[in-house]
Amino acid sequence: PRLQPTISLLPQTPRGDGRNRTQPPPLGFAAAVGGGKPAATAAMAGHGQDRKTIDLEDGWAFMQRGITKLINILEGKPEPQFSSEDYMMLYTTIYNMCTQKPPHDYSQQLYDKYREAFEEYIRATVLPSLKEKHDEFMLRELVQRWSNHKVMVRWLSRFFHYLDRYFITRRSLTALRDVGLICFRDLIFQEIKGKVKDAVIALIDQEREGEQIDRALLKNVLDIFVEIGLGNMDCYENDFEDFLLKDTTDYYSVKAQSWIVEDSCPDYMIKAEECLKREKERVGHYLHINSEPKLLEKVQNELLASYATQLLEKEHSGCFALLRDDKVEDLSRMYRLFSKITRGLEPISNMFKTHVTNEGTALVKQAEDSANNKKPEKKEMVGMQEQVFVWKIIELHDKYVAYVTDCFQGHTLFHKALKEAFEVFCNKGVSGSSSAELLATFCDNILKKGCSEKLSDEAIEDALEKVQLPSHLLMS
Repeated sequence: PRLQPTISLLPQTPRGDGRNRTQPPPLGFAAAVGGGKPAATAAMAGHGQDRKTIDLEDGWAFMQRGITKLINILEGKPEPQFSSEDYMMLYTTIYNMCTQKPPHDYSQQLYDKYREAFEEYIRATVLPSLKEKHDEFMLRELVQRWSNHKVMVRWLSRFFHYLDRYFITRRSLTALRDVGLICFRDLIFQEIKGKVKDAVIALIDQEREGEQIDRALLKNVLDIFVEIGLGNMDCYENDFEDFLLKDTTDYYSVKAQSWIVEDSCPDYMIKAEECLKREKERVGHYLHINSEPKLLEKVQNELLASYATQLLEKEHSGCFALLRDDKVEDLSRMYRLFSKITRGLEPISNMFKTHVTNEGTALVKQAEDSANNKKPEKKEMVGMQEQVFVWKIIELHDKYVAYVTDCFQGHTLFHKALKEAFEVFCNKGVSGSSSAELLATFCDNILKKGCSEKLSDEAIEDALEKVQLPSHLLMS
């Protein structure tokens, strides 16, 4: 239930300098709501030099009736809504009791009774209603009770507003709003936070298993953990987040132990990427934004960092197999996943270097074998084999430059790996000639061929440009 005034105007603090200018409501209305204490109600309505002293007992009895009415409204019981006159009477009563001459200035007593009003309501009504419910039903009750409590704090702090303006300020006491919220924290939150945390985490694990849950409910519950901290995140972090991170570690540790045995490397990576995506979405739906890096780090550590070697070295589906079979989509996914892990790309770049080196070395051996099998008198044929070898080197370089650019997003580790791989096999000789000499001969032939076959300048430049990067590697 929401508290709604009967007029569109929310309660406003009466104008005045805080002591003698507040205009009280008519005595007739005061007597009507005073409940049979004409002397007390007349005193409450009086002002200036003519007003009579209000006893603490009489004044608080009047305030108690207002508080009871507020509680009845929150509990959904039949009760007329507050009018502006009701509010003015309650505010004026507090004002008068705080501005009487000592020993009848009851500011401290009213400050204490303000807190006691919350404590009595919580112990008598709110806490029992929460203790009798469990799991998701408890969470729903908690959200409703917190919403009601904030309404109660808002209205009571307005009734007692004069305390905030002068007494609390002079004494450096806790503000009325915070007093009300602290009562909820100390008497309710501290009592049930463990059960609430367990219920929330149980629902999160159900969602991880594919079940539908009430995300809005979790968002409202976790907002309480944040709001109850009154400006800091201690309650959220210490009473919920730490436990969530521990549960996340345990959950994905079990999943990883199963998946690493059952799945191929590509299938495992698809599952890991999907888990990371869903955990990020989970933050957007109901967790606090500060939880995102901590949560993702736990998932990455359990699914990727802990099993990196086993995953990358899987015999028939690991990194070498993906490079061998040109699985560019899987290689791109591998880069995305392991780039988020500290030094996660180093083993992949080393495997990339080894793979490119092996492919290039195979080309060198193939060219050497072909040259050795040709008869000496067929020198022109030998020259053609060398030209074919250079073209294959260029094609190999083009292929893996595209891998570095597309799959590995131009990361410097992979540029370095590619350069070092080419240095290994390109500096080996073929038929007694160094790779640099073969490239020079290749360029010379292109220029001669361009003249004899009347190739366009564009065609010649295109062919020479393909030689440029491999030749740079050879000269380094």
